[in-house]
Amino acid sequence: MQNAITVQDLKTRLDQYETVQLIDVRSPGEYAAGHVPGALNIPLEQLAVRVEDLGSAPIAVLCQSGTRAGLACETLKTLSRPTLHVTGGTSAWIQAGYPVVASSSSSWALERQVRLGAGLMILIGTVLAVTVAPAWIYLAMFVGAGLTFAGATNICGMAMLLAKLPWNRPVVACERKSA
Repeated sequence: MQNAITVQDLKTRLDQYETVQLIDVRSPGEYAAGHVPGALNIPLEQLAVRVEDLGSAPIAVLCQSGTRAGLACETLKTLSRPTLHVTGGTSAWIQAGYPVVASSSSSWALERQVRLGAGLMILIGTVLAVTVAPAWIYLAMFVGAGLTFAGATNICGMAMLLAKLPWNRPVVACERKSA
């Protein structure tokens, strides 16, 4: 029941008011940074338990580039739901110049900011441990422990801190932006 569809085909269907339910399976932070207008955010890890949130219309599934959408389509396929896998995802939608809705002022998803921050801290800690003083290795160990804790508990201290920064706060009104 999974069919691939391009963003151009999806846009044509939407412009013709064809009944299609758009599902964005990215994280809430990625979704807030920019999503296809009208898309419902159901993160991939929640899809199986939120199937009742979906209507009876064919479901067009999006993510950033298409990988998670493919996994979501496989999940929906086991539930006998008609799905359209939007190839290229939101990235292809933006590259095509179609509008997106953003509810945060950051163009980087919070998860991406965490990966960058953690990676830089580990890199700096290990380089300083080798070149300056061995005690700097504790910085890398601290970040590694934090990532392990975040993976085990789904509580990420770095994400909580980054979310408080001005560029990660939701904007008062949703804005439409084009690439």
